[in-house]
Amino acid sequence: MENCSAGILRSSFLTASNKERSLALLIGVSAKTPVVVIVGGGFGGLAAAKALKRAPASVILIDRTNHHLFQPLLYQVATSVLSPGQIGSPIRAILRNQPNTTVLLAEVTGVNPADKFVLASSEDRDNVRINYDYLILATGASHNYFGHDEFEKHAPGLKNLADAVSIRNKILRAFEQAEAEEDPSRHRDLLTFVLVGAGPTGVEMAGAIADLCRNTFKSEFRRIDPESARVVLVDGESRILSTFSEHLSKAAETRLKEMGVEVRLGHRVDQVDDAGIIVAGERIICKTVIWTAGVSASPAGKWLRAESDRGGRVRVGKDLRLPEHPEIFVIGDTASLDQDGKPLPGVAQVAMQEGRYVGRLIHRLITGASAPKPFRYFDKGTMAVVGKSFAVLQSGGVHISGTLAWLAWAAVHLQFLAQSNLRVSVFMQWVWTYLTGQRGSVLIVNHRRAEPLKSETEEPDLRFSEK
Repeated sequence: MENCSAGILRSSFLTASNKERSLALLIGVSAKTPVVVIVGGGFGGLAAAKALKRAPASVILIDRTNHHLFQPLLYQVATSVLSPGQIGSPIRAILRNQPNTTVLLAEVTGVNPADKFVLASSEDRDNVRINYDYLILATGASHNYFGHDEFEKHAPGLKNLADAVSIRNKILRAFEQAEAEEDPSRHRDLLTFVLVGAGPTGVEMAGAIADLCRNTFKSEFRRIDPESARVVLVDGESRILSTFSEHLSKAAETRLKEMGVEVRLGHRVDQVDDAGIIVAGERIICKTVIWTAGVSASPAGKWLRAESDRGGRVRVGKDLRLPEHPEIFVIGDTASLDQDGKPLPGVAQVAMQEGRYVGRLIHRLITGASAPKPFRYFDKGTMAVVGKSFAVLQSGGVHISGTLAWLAWAAVHLQFLAQSNLRVSVFMQWVWTYLTGQRGSVLIVNHRRAEPLKSETEEPDLRFSEK
C-alpha cells in the first residue's frame, strides 16, 4: 500500500453475498505510521484521543453521533433546565487542533480481531472496513430493563440527547394535556410522574421534576395546579443512592420527601403499560413513566467473543487489554475490571482515567518506551444533586450534604464540560434559573411534521365546553 505519514484512504466497491454493493474503506498503514481506531466519542474515547495528540500515529475516532455528550447533565435537558446544545459539543470542534486525528460519523457493527479491522455503516454506506494496528473500544452502555424489554415502549430511558428531548416532550405534554382536560378528576393521573430506579439519575430527575412543578410552572397554568402534581420514585433496594453512605442516602431521601416526592423502596416493578405502572400489586395510573434503573453493556463482548461479566462487560487485564489480543483495549462502561476485590463503577471518572491511561500506553508502545504501571483508578468521589441548593457528596472519608455539596457539585460539573463557551452558558443559565425559576428550554419539539387534526374538507368544531 501507499506510504504516507497520515495514512491513505483508498476506497473500492465489493460485491456482497446478498448482491448488494457495500463500500470497503481500506486504511493504508505504513510501518512508520500505525493506525489507532477509537470506537466511541464519550468520556473514555475522547480522553484516549486527546492522550494520543502527540503520538506518531494516525488516529481515527468513530462515533454514531457527531457530538460528545456530557451525560451527567442529561437529566437537566429532560427537565427543561438546559438546552441540548449546552451539554453537547461537536467532536470535530473538540479535536480540531489534533492534525493526526480523523473523526468519522458512522456506527461500528462488528470487529474482526484476527484480520484487525472493524466494520462500520453510515448514512449511505454499509459494512465499511477500517483496518487498525491498535483498537480502543469505548462503546458505552444502553438501557437495562432486566429481562422486561416490553417495558421500554412505555418507560423510556435516558442515555442520549434524543432520549432527553423525547422525555422533555413527554413531561411538558402531560401539563398541556391536563390543562386541556375538562374533567378535573383526571388531572391527578395526567400529572403523575413515576421514575423507576433510585440511583443518581433517578434521584436527580425526581428532584428536578418536583422543582419544575412547584416553582417554574406554579403561575403559568389557569385550569390546573402544577403544585398538585405527583412525583413517585420507585426502587427495589432498601434505600436510595445505594452506593453512597447510609447517612447521605437518608439525607437525600429526606430532602426528596420535603419536596413532595413519594419514595417507594423494596418493591420491584411488576408491569408497565399505557395505563401506568404496577408496583407490589398496586396500580399507579399515570401517563409518564421514566426508566432510570440500570444499564446494559454494548455488544462489544459479542463482537470480540471475549469473556464477559453478567452485565455483558468485557473482562480486561490490568492494562485494559484483551489477553488474547494485546492490540485491543476496552474501556469505560464496556469494560469489566476489578480493583481491590470490587468491580470499578460505570461512572465518567473511571472512563476518563482509563482513556488517558490507554492513550499514553499506546503512545509508549509506538515509540518503544517502557510500559507504565498497571492501571489503577483514583476515586475522586461521587455526587448527586437533589433539587435546588442541595446535593450529597462522598469522597473518601468526606461525607457532606446540603448547600456546600451543591456548590461543589456545580463547580465540578462546570469544570468538566468539554468547551469553555459551554461553561459560561451553563453557568449563566443556572444563575438565571436560580434567581427567577425560569428554565432554559421549555419547548415541545416535534421532529417530524405533525398530522393535521382535521381534514381540509371537514368543518372544525369550535365549541368549548367546561364542566
